[in-house]
Amino acid sequence: MTDMSQASWIWLAKGAGAVAGSAISLAYILPHGRHEAAARFAVGVVCGLVFGGTAGLKISTELGIQDLIGPGEMVLMGSAVASLCAWWALGFAMRAFQGNGLGRILQKKTERENADGR
Repeated sequence: MTDMSQASWIWLAKGAGAVAGSAISLAYILPHGRHEAAARFAVGVVCGLVFGGTAGLKISTELGIQDLIGPGEMVLMGSAVASLCAWWALGFAMRAFQGNGLGRILQKKTERENADGR
């Protein structure tokens, strides 16, 4: 087996946390279709990779455990949380714009403007 560097382990932890966070989110808000599921999963993974380190540092500092866990654990935790939050927020936003709430308001406004000849 090859010897992996610390940076490789950190990236592996980021990826695992991001994928885990997106996968866990499926239990909270089920997607309406494949397109929605793919979009939310992709956004969750990207957000987990991008914000995993920062989120992990913030969480571990707030909990006072930054000296008790290693960098891999911190990044894994942060990536999972960032992915989970992004996935949920995107699902909420997509549903809000699809015929519910704000989506209906915007649709009615557009219909009124079209009726007025704008």
